[in-house]
Amino acid sequence: MMKYQKLLAVIDPATEQQKSLKRALHIAGKSGASITALLTIYDFSYEMTTMLSVTEREAMRQSVVEDRTQWLESVIASYQPDPSLSIDIKVVWHNRPFESIIHEVIQGTYDLVVKGTHEHSVLKAVVFTPTDWHLIRKCPCPVLLVKEQDWPEKGNILCAISAGTEDDEHRALNDKLASISKSVASTLNANVHLVNAYPGTPVNIAIEIPEFDPQNYNETVRDYHKQSLREFAEKHQFDLSNNHVNEGLPESVIPMVAKDINAELVIIGTVGRTGISAALIGNTAEHVIDSLDCDVLTVKPEGFESPLK
Repeated sequence: MMKYQKLLAVIDPATEQQKSLKRALHIAGKSGASITALLTIYDFSYEMTTMLSVTEREAMRQSVVEDRTQWLESVIASYQPDPSLSIDIKVVWHNRPFESIIHEVIQGTYDLVVKGTHEHSVLKAVVFTPTDWHLIRKCPCPVLLVKEQDWPEKGNILCAISAGTEDDEHRALNDKLASISKSVASTLNANVHLVNAYPGTPVNIAIEIPEFDPQNYNETVRDYHKQSLREFAEKHQFDLSNNHVNEGLPESVIPMVAKDINAELVIIGTVGRTGISAALIGNTAEHVIDSLDCDVLTVKPEGFESPLK
């Protein structure tokens, strides 16, 4: 059974079709989780009302909140949710949506944030907003970024693993990803596939060292990663026939395998790097996410603390 029992569905104020709410309802219907629908609003004309009294400004803000609350109630009703499901509504006045979402997560101790992505009608691709990236980097709980497609029974979930790592933090994150993948697959009646990318032969070594054998090196690296992923799969009791070990960068390999197996969901760990280190070093998970064409569940390492806490 999925461990996520308290869901925060982020509502998009610009559309009637709420992908996040639809997905949260689907998960809750399978797991019995409770849902809070969170709408963050801010009217910039409010900044132009300084000539009004404090009471008048507050009345204006409250009027907008009440109007949006009624709108959200009607949106939820249009999905005809199961009456047995617990659905709360929160409308928050805040000019930085990602901050209001993360503060709500921290205060409400949610297990999962569910947020819809935007699709570019011309490019036919997913476009991640600044709010999405802030949540990926700073939200303390897992973030599920959803598209429009359904999650079919007996579908495929792809879990991205760094099987050959010697780093304790990455090993712990691998184990956490495996546990989450099994839990999600059990709830959704889906199959788990594991993917591991490994680096190709460094070109500079092949050029600078004449006696270097690139083919032997490549085979050694490939065999090491295959064996590492096999041991990982056996440890967590995954089907070995669903292992995928490919040469290349993760941002190329993971989307390719996801497409090949028609994955409905990719589960990936992210270190949540922020500030200068994020700008200089980057985040592999973010490069991968940017290339995926399906739902993505991003997971932080154990003990991660949001910089907004």
